[in-house]
Amino acid sequence: MIKPASTVVLMDQLNRVYLTKRPKTMKFLGGYYVFPGGSVEHEDEEIKKDYIKNEKDPDAFSLGHYIAAARELFEEVGVLLANHDDGTFAKLKNQTEWEYRRQLLNGEISFTQILRQENLYFDFNHLTYFGHRITPKESPIRFDTRFFIAKLPNNQSPKPEQNEIDEAFWMNPVDILTAYQEGKMPLVPPTIDSLETILNHQNGGELMMGKQRPERFPFRT
Repeated sequence: MIKPASTVVLMDQLNRVYLTKRPKTMKFLGGYYVFPGGSVEHEDEEIKKDYIKNEKDPDAFSLGHYIAAARELFEEVGVLLANHDDGTFAKLKNQTEWEYRRQLLNGEISFTQILRQENLYFDFNHLTYFGHRITPKESPIRFDTRFFIAKLPNNQSPKPEQNEIDEAFWMNPVDILTAYQEGKMPLVPPTIDSLETILNHQNGGELMMGKQRPERFPFRT
């Protein structure tokens, strides 16, 4: 079974990306450097119109991918893509933020419920879709993942969830790819494709992944 999933490339004002390292104990891609993301949950599909703006065309793929991307970004690194009625980005009190993240991890609350309780809304324009990848058939766990870019809100900074992330840092895409080529940083093909797509766009190209290249699992480190 191929599960729907979302991945978010978080970028700052210097065009650096926020990269995280998965603990080696994780069953899927343990020890690899990846971007925040995860499966689309049932609750992500239950979109409440009162708490969203600029809804996208649902014909391309499920809008739950957008909600899952925002939820995973908040859950894993504490960046909340949500606004007040006046359009300013929300910033929760530290204790409130960590409690919501704990509840998300434990499946006790949905992203939409957080929006409702804090009187916030999610703007679909905070996420830019730029392609998708499907995990090779040899993989024990398979995902059809939609990839998004999000700009870091000017009033927030990442705070990685230590149970899901071993390391996390800002880094230039060129430097990441160089470290990978030198064997210093294990990356999976979708992460490489994401970085190359971003660099291509910064050089005037289209912000959209090309055709998926043949690959096998396990991936080369």
